[in-house]
Amino acid sequence: MSGRSRLRKLFLAAALLLVGCLGCGYHASGKAVRLPQNVRSIYVPGFGNVTQAFRVEQVLTAAVVQELRSRTNFEVLVSNTGSADATLNGVVTYARTSPLTFDSQTGNVSSSLLEIGMKVSLTDREGKVLWSNPNYLYRAQYELSQDAASFFEEESPAAQRIANDFAKTLVSNIVEAY
Repeated sequence: MSGRSRLRKLFLAAALLLVGCLGCGYHASGKAVRLPQNVRSIYVPGFGNVTQAFRVEQVLTAAVVQELRSRTNFEVLVSNTGSADATLNGVVTYARTSPLTFDSQTGNVSSSLLEIGMKVSLTDREGKVLWSNPNYLYRAQYELSQDAASFFEEESPAAQRIANDFAKTLVSNIVEAY
């Protein structure tokens, strides 16, 4: 066997190995669905709230309904007609605001951290749990205005950012096989 022939075989083996490695372990998201085929409609009642945070459950519910409607083909019901194939229940289990940074001259809080925890489950008509996650935790930082004349409440936009992130993750977790 000549040196040239040996080099070709070595090159061919290396090329095949490279092609094999590049194709391993990767797949397109959104193709695999965990839910049974008979689930075509999901009822999303207003989420519960066992914290003192005002209206945070309403913001989270609205974000999840919007995300389900925009990213899936499920019929999303917000009133209980009894016709839904599955029900998505959620409860806000944790909500806290903590100071993060302080103004060095005044000593006042200049930024805070909003943390929200959720427990969510999806059940079928018979009450069988199709999917569940009791430990969602999201955080968002926001600035506090030091000028009373230009004060703008930033906690609500922070809650909305958390709600949007939570909704995207929740819908992905339910629908995609990860």
